[in-house]
Amino acid sequence: MSRLEQLKKELRKNADKSQAVILQRFFKTDPGQYGAGDVFLGLRVPLQRQIASQYTDLSYPELKELLADIIHEFRLVALLILVQKYQKALTLKERKLVVDFYLSRSKRINNWDLVDLSAPKILGDYLVRSKRGSALLLKIAASKNLWEKRIAMVSTYAFILDSDYNITFSVAKKLLKDKHDLIHKAVGWMLREAGKRVSEKALLKFLDDNINHLPRTTLRYAIERLTTAQRQGYLHHSLL
Repeated sequence: MSRLEQLKKELRKNADKSQAVILQRFFKTDPGQYGAGDVFLGLRVPLQRQIASQYTDLSYPELKELLADIIHEFRLVALLILVQKYQKALTLKERKLVVDFYLSRSKRINNWDLVDLSAPKILGDYLVRSKRGSALLLKIAASKNLWEKRIAMVSTYAFILDSDYNITFSVAKKLLKDKHDLIHKAVGWMLREAGKRVSEKALLKFLDDNINHLPRTTLRYAIERLTTAQRQGYLHHSLL
């Protein structure tokens, strides 16, 4: 039995049908919803991390096969393996191989947890390390694909951790007119983190400059850590 088949067998062995039902509902898998067609085995993320750590030797063709699968946990474990491959890489050139593969399969990173658990640690970290600016993320943010847009936004978390809020604000501004709730949430989340971890003053200026264009959900996420008076002020202004 190949290592890939061993991995699939181990994931299926740990399936939890009752948890799978909950996850199918939570990740909006009904027809017409953003996760339509996604199938869950019902494994929790810590267990998937544990299993992934035992299969970091899988090849890129094997990871490509996992990412092509309809089973959500197969795709998530593939991404968790990619994160570990990236973190173990010794040179920027080796890291770029992981990033290039990641971007080549971006349309299979097709639910919000898949994006959030991988994008900052792979693409975001690489762009910070390689001293590249926002050009690539702005290009990805212009995609018509929901998940690629979320990848662009959430990847900026790596810049926030590097004390840089400018790229987060640039990508956020690019996505303010997006119609999807998952983008509204991602933008608000990253704005909040920029204010929390880098500069609340810069966040307040961004909010003041863009208050008339902020979706309500984005605003609510962005102001979560502000004072009650500040939150009420922004919410009131956004209704005017």
